[in-house]
Amino acid sequence: MASPASSDPRTSAPGTPVPVPSLPKLGTTWYRRGALYWLSRARTTVFVVVVMAFLCFFSLSLYQGFREAMPPAVRTVCDGVQVGASAVALVWGWIKQRRGHREGLLHPPTPSETRAAKRDHNTRAPGRIAAGRGLVLLAAPVMPAFAAYIVGWLTAWLTVREYPSEVGARRWLEEHPTTGP
Repeated sequence: MASPASSDPRTSAPGTPVPVPSLPKLGTTWYRRGALYWLSRARTTVFVVVVMAFLCFFSLSLYQGFREAMPPAVRTVCDGVQVGASAVALVWGWIKQRRGHREGLLHPPTPSETRAAKRDHNTRAPGRIAAGRGLVLLAAPVMPAFAAYIVGWLTAWLTVREYPSEVGARRWLEEHPTTGP
């Protein structure tokens, strides 16, 4: 059996410096927050904005197909309800994410908890995507409001100063001496 790596924080002797932990998608760039960190954040932002644009286009196209079957008077009422529901959902998504972010900052995860959460997310996501495909057709009448909620949530997520995983990693580093990135 191979011996554990000497750089592994779980096996290091007390007082021995450990390397800066690597976070999912940020690596060790979060430690210095230099150009590579901001490039990573910009890359994530561009990707998420493209996803939001596609989601909005898909939602409006699906809703357009649903509303074509309605009489003109009903369309007007449904469109008004859809605009109001979308505005409320956008704000609700923003508030829901900010509350979750605030809670995450109060109780930030350690680097190992962050990696475990990312691993769990990656194993659950394919099943949720498959299950959601059938529900999309049932949700056609409310897809614009659902998309607005997602846009509000993602916009609030993108516009934070730092993520809870970064705060948790900084607190972890305060408890453990480091060798630097």
